[in-house]
Amino acid sequence: MSFKSLGNPFDGNSDLTHGPGCSCPICVFARQQTQAEYECTETELTAKLEKAVFEGTAQPDHRAAQLTPSSTAQDNSAADSNQLASADDVMDRVIESAIVRSVFGHHEPSRREFMRMIGGGTMAAIFASMFPMEAAKAAIKDTLGKPEKSKLKIGFVPITCATPIIMSHPMGFYAKYGLDVDVIKTAGWAVARDKSLAGEYDASHMLTPMPLAMSMGAGSTATPFRMPLVENINGQAIVLHVKHKDKRDPKQWKGFKFGVPFDYSMHNFLLRYYVAEHGLDPDQDIQIRVVPPPEMVANLRAGNLDGYLSPDPFNQRAVWEKVGFLHLLTKEIWEGHPCCAFACSEKFTTELPNTYGALMKAIVDATAYSQKAENRLEISKAIAPKNYLNQPEAVIAQVLTGKYADGLGNVLDDPKRIDFDPFPWHSMGVWILTQMKRWGYIKGDINYKAIAEEVYLAADATRIMKDLGYDAPDHTYEKYTIMGKEFDPDQAEAYVNSFAIKRT
Repeated sequence: MSFKSLGNPFDGNSDLTHGPGCSCPICVFARQQTQAEYECTETELTAKLEKAVFEGTAQPDHRAAQLTPSSTAQDNSAADSNQLASADDVMDRVIESAIVRSVFGHHEPSRREFMRMIGGGTMAAIFASMFPMEAAKAAIKDTLGKPEKSKLKIGFVPITCATPIIMSHPMGFYAKYGLDVDVIKTAGWAVARDKSLAGEYDASHMLTPMPLAMSMGAGSTATPFRMPLVENINGQAIVLHVKHKDKRDPKQWKGFKFGVPFDYSMHNFLLRYYVAEHGLDPDQDIQIRVVPPPEMVANLRAGNLDGYLSPDPFNQRAVWEKVGFLHLLTKEIWEGHPCCAFACSEKFTTELPNTYGALMKAIVDATAYSQKAENRLEISKAIAPKNYLNQPEAVIAQVLTGKYADGLGNVLDDPKRIDFDPFPWHSMGVWILTQMKRWGYIKGDINYKAIAEEVYLAADATRIMKDLGYDAPDHTYEKYTIMGKEFDPDQAEAYVNSFAIKRT
């Protein structure tokens, strides 16, 4: 990516006069990159540097005086290329330019003449011996971009799918990024939605279909909501009452009453998909009721439900209490399917960009920590207490480690029973929209990709993941095979029309 207006300050042929008032496309883009990340104009940055460095509040450390190759002008051809690959590269160049220009009193002709006379490479070497550029960059970045609002309220429903959001509180991931977060236990998804819409929560643990539905006005007033990160993949199961151990064929389920945690949930859409593939109409042959996850086991015990498709730990809790068994894990329907997510209003992302970025960093870090099998027992202990999941640690550990009893007399070992991957694939959003269309939750012509790309902020996830040193996909669409049937996000409407059982 080339930024002419952020030329090498050690190059006498580069013009650094482009600035806040320049309207060229490259300058506009560069300002967007740096200001979105650091909320600081070039003039403000220079003032901060001059005060910190040239008024004596920061002392040079000659042991740290090294410049990166991009900061030196070994030859003009390299200097002219100005290939700045990321927002951090842009910020590095802004800092270099501000420091060098301040040395010359912001008199551009003098800087250029001096660099041509002595040579940029020579000047860079002299400067490196006198001033700790890398230390200055680190110090400036550390003081810029602080969260605009550090005290936050984040809602969560007490399930293992919310692990990264929950564990970031007791395990210090929020504090690491300058945030003081109250994680607030929420009874169910309708409450989480309504409190988010009302602004009572700054952000929330949500089901992956919820930001799509909320943005489109499905089930609530249309309000732009954004989903920059997925929380977990897999992590659900179909549970049946122990009295139904002889009814393992879904064709035997006519008249059954099933619970799901919310209409706009992967649980609802996966249950519908599963029974329909076995020839049952989910709106005619079975009953599907919305039941908050913490109430699933009690309703199963009372006979109000024959089964449910629920998030954990309530699937494993049914086994623990000997009232239910695991018919199948939903990863057997679709390996790697999304479940829950971190979401917030569009307003939050635009009005508090630094806070938004800090939250994403905390959750991405926590998600990466959760991915490692060796950390799962520690996490189980951290999220078990009453103010979080309020569940036996042994139940949570069975879910997170994948070593579990299935209620049928077997002890199984599946490390991917639940997993954690933050990337919000646009193709997952398109699949969810096809199921919303299939079952009549949304109607009319749907621009599947446009909606998915507006709500699922894959670019933000990629930026944060790379900033933290994690790998991120270089594409946002994939094909999936779900119960033997291929889903191609390029053929979304044809996919909807291909099903024999549907409402459209």
